[in-house]
Amino acid sequence: MHNGKDGSRSIAVVIVAAGRGERAGYSQEGPKQYRRIGGRAVILHTIERFRRFLPDAHLILVIHADDHDLLDRALSEGGLSRQDVTVTEGGRTRQQSVLAGLKAAAVHQPDLVMIHDAVRPFFDAAMLSRIIAAYDAGAKAILPAMPVTDTLKRGDAQAQVIDTVSRERLYAAQTPQSFAFPAILEGHLAAAAEGRDDFTDDAAIAEWAGFSVSLVEGSPDNVKLTLKRDIEMADARLMPVPLPDVRTGNGYDVHQLEPGEGVTLCGVFIPHDQALKGHSDADVALHALTDALLATCGAGDIGDHFPPSDPQWRGAPSRIFLEHAANIVRKAGGTIMNADISLIAEAPKVGPHRQTMREKLSEILGISLERCSVKATTNEKIGFIGRREGIAAIATATVVYRGDGE
Repeated sequence: MHNGKDGSRSIAVVIVAAGRGERAGYSQEGPKQYRRIGGRAVILHTIERFRRFLPDAHLILVIHADDHDLLDRALSEGGLSRQDVTVTEGGRTRQQSVLAGLKAAAVHQPDLVMIHDAVRPFFDAAMLSRIIAAYDAGAKAILPAMPVTDTLKRGDAQAQVIDTVSRERLYAAQTPQSFAFPAILEGHLAAAAEGRDDFTDDAAIAEWAGFSVSLVEGSPDNVKLTLKRDIEMADARLMPVPLPDVRTGNGYDVHQLEPGEGVTLCGVFIPHDQALKGHSDADVALHALTDALLATCGAGDIGDHFPPSDPQWRGAPSRIFLEHAANIVRKAGGTIMNADISLIAEAPKVGPHRQTMREKLSEILGISLERCSVKATTNEKIGFIGRREGIAAIATATVVYRGDGE
């Protein structure tokens, strides 16, 4: 992005902010250029964009005589002050206000001046680059504009359609309308001298003064905030998107092996010459996953809810524990997104039962099969697992919680 001064040209930006904005309705925040969008005044967003995209440009703010306090408050929100900008008061019409801004800019003797509506805070650097490139190529007046895409109708005084207007080569004008500074200042002074104050934009003055206006591509986002609804939509656009409340819980459990006829893992009984020792069915996988789920909402662990000392849980299927944890999560506003279990054992082989285990998890948790994962590995004959003295499980659960605290 051009920085506003590179030895061949200097740039001034006249930001027009003297209007009353009646169509936006009354607000205690003041005229629409001082309404807050995204927590900051509209005019501050505009100023900050020019400071970011053209850091060396001279900024001239044209304001209403009643708005000095509003401007100072807006500037302070961005850590700025009058030392960072030039401030002048506008006139009865936009045309008079622009001329006041051009006179204030004359102190800086800029080569190029950009005249911009304060209530267009969504222009981009690419559009400014197109304007500067056109000026560097010799254009005296540059108008950013967008081709008209809506079908246009001409109506009469009785609100009846007279005909359809061709939209071919029709453009909607935007700002910043940009000019060789001496030329546009001369044009404005000549219009004022002739008592002309009916021009709707600065490009019209350039046309009236006799020099050609070059079109460059505008930006679809470079909209003018005119109505109350425009400001509300801009505010919604700039409001920060709340981060999703995604929580991950981990669980670990281990149970001792003893002589027996089989083990239950992930709710699936696997015939084996050993069994897992425990107060319930000792399903080490579901115990670990229960702890993982409880961890996502700080609800303690499995022992808090199902004490081993309570005889009612003797031999109980561990799916009861997992269902209980899932219900706690849901009552806390959570949606279970994923469950992952890693089994660590020398035997029995888990692979032939993995699909059935995943289906069990899907059924118990009420989530789709692709959100349920079961993996297994050995301990390479190291330690108590390697000696087939026990089986361990590590579980991870991912839960998204609502942000409303329900």
